[in-house]
Amino acid sequence: MSASDTVVLQSCPDGEAGGWMGQCMASVRGWAQSRGYQYRHCGDELFDYLDAELRAKTEAQPVVASDLARLRWMQAVLDAGAEAVIWLDADVFVAAPAALQPPDADFAPGREVWVQGSGKHLRSYRKVHNAALLARRSAPALPYYADAAERILRAHRPGHMVPQLLGPKLLTALHNIAPFEVWNDVGMLSPAVAHDLLSGGGPALDQFEADSGAWPAALNLCRSSVTDRLLTDRNMHDVIEQICQRFVNHSR
Repeated sequence: MSASDTVVLQSCPDGEAGGWMGQCMASVRGWAQSRGYQYRHCGDELFDYLDAELRAKTEAQPVVASDLARLRWMQAVLDAGAEAVIWLDADVFVAAPAALQPPDADFAPGREVWVQGSGKHLRSYRKVHNAALLARRSAPALPYYADAAERILRAHRPGHMVPQLLGPKLLTALHNIAPFEVWNDVGMLSPAVAHDLLSGGGPALDQFEADSGAWPAALNLCRSSVTDRLLTDRNMHDVIEQICQRFVNHSR
């Protein structure tokens, strides 16, 4: 299989592809090009992969809609002839492109080490996430995951779905029953860890590093941290700078 048979997919809401999100997407696009992969991006037309009933049901919850629509887009690209497809969320930042190596697996989600709380109440949760997904044409897991996600979505009432329902929650449940290969190079940055990065260190950052083993080459920076007003856009620019600096320091 040649590199050109691999397609990297991203989607960003119309009008939000600038600022720090633009930095993230540029880092993914540059990584894809450096490996000889095809790169494709779309906006709100991602939701065209859902039928009218599901689009109406998720109108107020675009994150849930995206979690299923991305699976349908990935499958469509594979059905059109690609040998492998990689989905990376628009808020994934590739800090060390040379170190970001897709696993030799038919299907692989990213690794989530989510640290939250403070002091004696600091907790770390180890899960898998769908901000990064790799699937090859031979993967039975992708259509199975997509079918399970659609069934769950159709069974839920509008407004009664947590944002992580079809992503980390469903993926982690499936992973706990029949483990997937996991793409450990693509991690997840919680607000607690981001704040410690901005402060020059702290217990959440220490916990993240201890549980991650090594710094992920790419990190989902969690756009929801900004929409929930836990971090600002300016903070995110500084977080990206701090992450890049850590890799520069570690390479010396």
